Amino acid sequence: MLRGGGDGVADPVAVAGSPTGSVAAGAAPSAGAAPGGAQPSGGAASSSAWPSAGAASGSAQPSASVAGSGSARPTVSKKAAGSGAFWDASGIPKARNVLTVKVLNRTNGKFPDSKVYWSFNGQTHSIAEQPFLDMPANSAGRMYFHLGSPDAALNDFVEFTVGADQFNGNTTRVDAFVLKLAMRLHSSSGADLTVGEDQATFAESRAATFRRFRDAVPAEFDHLAEGTTRILSPGGDPQFRAGGKYAGYFPGDIATSDIFGCAGSLSGKPDKCAQLNRNSTSTSPSAFYQKSPANYYAKFWHDNAIGHKAYGFAYDDVAAQSTYISHTDPEYLLVAVGY
Repeated sequence: MLRGGGDGVADPVAVAGSPTGSVAAGAAPSAGAAPGGAQPSGGAASSSAWPSAGAASGSAQPSASVAGSGSARPTVSKKAAGSGAFWDASGIPKARNVLTVKVLNRTNGKFPDSKVYWSFNGQTHSIAEQPFLDMPANSAGRMYFHLGSPDAALNDFVEFTVGADQFNGNTTRVDAFVLKLAMRLHSSSGADLTVGEDQATFAESRAATFRRFRDAVPAEFDHLAEGTTRILSPGGDPQFRAGGKYAGYFPGDIATSDIFGCAGSLSGKPDKCAQLNRNSTSTSPSAFYQKSPANYYAKFWHDNAIGHKAYGFAYDDVAAQSTYISHTDPEYLLVAVGY
């Protein structure tokens, strides 16, 4: 649901099938402020923070695993999706607005709850201070997460549009990967929807995740992993733009940067852009990324995601492969923040 930008800043737009993905038809874009302290737009009704109620510690272990690419990964006990210590839904107060958000520290002890921060609509809290948010209806909102300090470079976000009785949202890797994130949406009818990085990825070290990325992708993509700070998407990388070392990665008349960014002549053409990024005209995921050239950055996040769903490029919702989730009667949203 993001507009790919070379500065790593993306604006959520709420039109399904748009180059920014799909939050809810007709919602307005956000202010597009830079990560690390910018707040989502929307002018929503004021949200309220709940009293602290025993936030989960950062040492809780994931409860399931999904096989991914690359080197060996941690062994994780297999339990039913949504069960076990990873998705701790205890102590969640009933929302006064639309739904309650609970932030879970899943940094494997690297950061205490006092150093895991969330920010939304002008308020910022650590998990230790406040693990809950009473989420109001809002349009094209973002909730940011920071490790270390409220303005730390280690920050990432989830995006959503919340109606009076509906939640629409997703995690995203359209611009970059900075923090491991996963969401579990629970409705009052009992429905559970879970997306984001898989729990085996949460369980491994940050260094291991970056190492596996470099091992999994072709040489042209290695440099996207910037130490262990972030992994930039090729759509925002200068090396794939005109004059860059890999500007000709995709042969033909369409610029490589336009393919990765679903921009230029591909703007408003979701099927065509998805076919080029996946190097397949099929809508079957088993046919995606099977030959070069392709968007191997996106492939990595699909390989390491719950249900293999990821927002690896702007039109990754084609064939329902994105992390977009939607349900009426939302009761609570769990957001797991990893390192």
